[in-house]
Amino acid sequence: MRLSLVAIGRVRGGPEQELVADYLSRAERTGRGIGLSSAKLIEVDPRGATGPAAEADALARALPKGGRVICLDERGRAMTSPDLARTIGEWRDSGLRDAAFVIGGADGLDPGFVARAELTLSMGKLVWPHLLARVMVAEQIYRVTSILAGTPYHRA
Repeated sequence: MRLSLVAIGRVRGGPEQELVADYLSRAERTGRGIGLSSAKLIEVDPRGATGPAAEADALARALPKGGRVICLDERGRAMTSPDLARTIGEWRDSGLRDAAFVIGGADGLDPGFVARAELTLSMGKLVWPHLLARVMVAEQIYRVTSILAGTPYHRA
């Protein structure tokens, strides 16, 4: 199963980009032996897409076909990392090929797009800057692979 982080906007350098790349690289290495074959970032160029509805169209075109969509939204469900790992593991075990974590632009995700998602997650009641949200989601992707692989990274 392939995991993706799909986000509006392109990041050009900086510590956030380095952290995202590092966590996704770790996730890919850890996941190989347990059926999680890749973890990648898909950046969606927002030019020409003004507002959440137009961004939703651009995001939909960038999503892997036939995969599950996990939207990041402040009104989403709070989950523990082990619960998220269990969900991803069940999807993997059912033969699902792709799952994508989606982060919208500055105005959030279009409500219609969110309504079609398999899962909507919240990172708590606080609102996080776009770049830090990417880092946090990338870290959770790594944490999910670590939990499923039984490595000691997640200490609960």
